[in-house]
Amino acid sequence: MATRSFIDTNVLIYAEAGDAPAKQHAALALLKQLYEGMDGVLSTQVLQEYCNVALKKLKLPPQHIRAQLDLYEQFEVVQVTPAVIRAGLDLHQTRSVAFYDALIMASAQLAGCSVLLSEDMNVGETMAGVRIVNPFA
Repeated sequence: MATRSFIDTNVLIYAEAGDAPAKQHAALALLKQLYEGMDGVLSTQVLQEYCNVALKKLKLPPQHIRAQLDLYEQFEVVQVTPAVIRAGLDLHQTRSVAFYDALIMASAQLAGCSVLLSEDMNVGETMAGVRIVNPFA
């Protein structure tokens, strides 16, 4: 049985990163694998963060971002609800994690993921039953 994996925003950003070809290749291969295995999970927060970075930092055209959103919504997408926000707040308080990172962890936990794919958090740590793995290491 495959592992349900939650995809952090940095994976989507690296998929666009022509200036970091090794990470771009790794991100694209990972997204393809998770899509084909139906094991990838995103949240509305991740999609919002992706759009913000794609517009502001990467300066991607809105039509490209819309096309990427069409692809990304093929994954399971967790809605960030008040219950997820409360769970994130609890993690923020009990684990001293930045609030937005705690929301990501709460979303991953809610979706039943055992792995969070991110290079931005404490790699190797397990929080709320979710192990943080750096897919670029």
